[in-house]
Amino acid sequence: MKIRPLHDRVIVKREEEERKSPGGIVIPDTATRSRFSEKWSPLARGKILENGDIRPLDLKVGDKILFGKYSGTEVKMDGDELVVMREEDVMAVVEGK
Repeated sequence: MKIRPLHDRVIVKREEEERKSPGGIVIPDTATRSRFSEKWSPLARGKILENGDIRPLDLKVGDKILFGKYSGTEVKMDGDELVVMREEDVMAVVEGK
């Protein structure tokens, strides 16, 4: 199934987070909610401004992003857990490694 976000929304898929600390301590599920994700879907067209113009998104497909713990809405589609959020909920793009 294909999904295309509307307006200034993006669809992200959370990365699996390491479940052990460097010291070997197992981290419980409740503490491993990753806020780093890779963009998963094609982008929406952009934000519609008051004058009717469309401002394209600053993000690109494949950008690794940082977002708040409670940002967006979680949905399940074809067995994948996705998060749909507005571009303004994205706090940063992680560059480098």
